Amino acid sequence: MSGQNVTFLGFDAGEKRLGVAVGQMLTQTARGLTIMPCRHGQPDWVALMALVDEWQPHAAIVGIPRHADGSASNSTRTAERFAGELARRTGLSVHRIDERLSSHAAAQALKDRGQRSDVLDAEAASIILSTWLSEQPS
Repeated sequence: MSGQNVTFLGFDAGEKRLGVAVGQMLTQTARGLTIMPCRHGQPDWVALMALVDEWQPHAAIVGIPRHADGSASNSTRTAERFAGELARRTGLSVHRIDERLSSHAAAQALKDRGQRSDVLDAEAASIILSTWLSEQPS
């Protein structure tokens, strides 16, 4: 996979919103794409499937939040449910990554760039995906 311009989608899944990012392996970069509203932790699957069809990702990366001590929280369960459903509906490989600090990092990055906080979830998805891309062998 290294050296190829392979596309991935990254997700920051929450009860109320789903941050979505797109990234490429070749450049090992990601950018926020959109924020989708969720109902009880579930996005509009028709709209999400349209994004998957549009971007044709090789795989999906889902951030899994945990408490500082590594234990699960309600948010962990929401993200795990989303990851499982995403795999089932799309047939994509879904990689899970620890995202304990992605929202804090996203908030700081937006503040540093003077950007609005309403794109926080997409920025968090971008950080999740960027982190995963940087951890892949080159």
